[in-house]
Amino acid sequence: MWQKLSLRARINLLLALVLTLGLAINVARLVLEAGPRVQAEDQSVIRLAREFIDTIVAGLKEAPDPEARLNQIVHDLNKLRHVSITRQSEAIARSGIADKPDDNADVRSPPAWFVRLVHPEQTTVNVPISIKGKPDALLITSHPNDEVAEIWDGIFTQLLIGAAIAIVLFLITSRVVGRALAPIQTLSGAMAKIEAGGYDTRVKPDGPPELVAICDKLNHLAATLGDAVEDKRRLAERVVSLQDVERKEIARELHDEFGPYLFALRVHASALTRIAEVGDPSAEATRRHGSAILEQLNALQASNRRVLEKLRPVGLTELGLREALGALLRLWGESHPEVAIETAISPSLGDTGETADLTIYRTIQEALTNVFRHAGATSIKVSVEPAELPVGLARTGRGGALVRVRDNGNGLGPDHKLGFGLTGMRERILALGGSLTIASGDRGVTVEALVPRDVGR
Repeated sequence: MWQKLSLRARINLLLALVLTLGLAINVARLVLEAGPRVQAEDQSVIRLAREFIDTIVAGLKEAPDPEARLNQIVHDLNKLRHVSITRQSEAIARSGIADKPDDNADVRSPPAWFVRLVHPEQTTVNVPISIKGKPDALLITSHPNDEVAEIWDGIFTQLLIGAAIAIVLFLITSRVVGRALAPIQTLSGAMAKIEAGGYDTRVKPDGPPELVAICDKLNHLAATLGDAVEDKRRLAERVVSLQDVERKEIARELHDEFGPYLFALRVHASALTRIAEVGDPSAEATRRHGSAILEQLNALQASNRRVLEKLRPVGLTELGLREALGALLRLWGESHPEVAIETAISPSLGDTGETADLTIYRTIQEALTNVFRHAGATSIKVSVEPAELPVGLARTGRGGALVRVRDNGNGLGPDHKLGFGLTGMRERILALGGSLTIASGDRGVTVEALVPRDVGR
């Protein structure tokens, strides 16, 4: 049941329990102190009455009528509070001693259980006397009814006042707690809107400092989620755009290279067919058309390799990342002997997975393409080494590879914009949970990529 209560209900319930407990403890203290208080009052009154009787009774022998004088003394002493005085002979004649009437008529009468609790039995003291040689005694009996009634009235009054104060404190505190927790309802509504996709939802910071901090955090979270969703949308659009660009490029190459070659093959094949239909075909003409067909097939095969290389690096799966990168860098070195290419692939890199291998290969390939096209560099350094992904990147804890391509070329201009190649690489790496940074200095550009390992590695 406690788990089903709201925070406000829990605080109010705890407050009510604390106030009730405090009031109960205070009343219990007064009740426990009532017994010793009544007992002390009894002893004090009886002691004073006895001393008073000893003083007065001492002069009975000189009285003309000691009996009448004693009765008068008893009558006068019965006017004292909390005590009654009777002659022993009269007490025996009566069935018992009646309690004195309550002097405090306006004080609330205590219940019987309270009287039994604080004063379970009356206290009686016997004071012996002698009247004309006849032994007698005066009985002093305590009657703390009015004292008990005063104590009960004090407890009852304190109970009423304490209850009133507790109720007022409870209402005030409940009001304050309600106002302090009111922003939680606003936070709950804002979270529901954010969950439904309303990332522009903002909460006005209100309430105590803790809730103000939560409101600020929620606003920041909503803005971050909105930016992330917008980035995801732009990334999806970019992926579609890059796919369209890639398809157009492949279609252009197929049209510009494969088309002419296929047309030439058709022409030479048709010529060979016509030569074969002649009764005495010319060997020279047949040789010429056959050679042309071989040339066209070689060119067509080279074009096919270029297209396949763009779609999937040849030998990456069969030979592995290290051999495929070595072949790629040798090809660039052979085609650009004036540029020194230094390569450092860490032997502790290990198996990063097919997707990561392809991403590393494409990143280096695209970076080298940009260097040879635009940088005018004379030196390039390529390194691949194992690395741990920093906190904040997606799917951390798997490790990955740090790819770095550095050249000593012209660098990037202040208004330079990344081309489709590196932009596509950055979005690809971000989608995998890594990062790609491009830094340009006075001499050259450094492309650095953190590529996570494939899931499960």
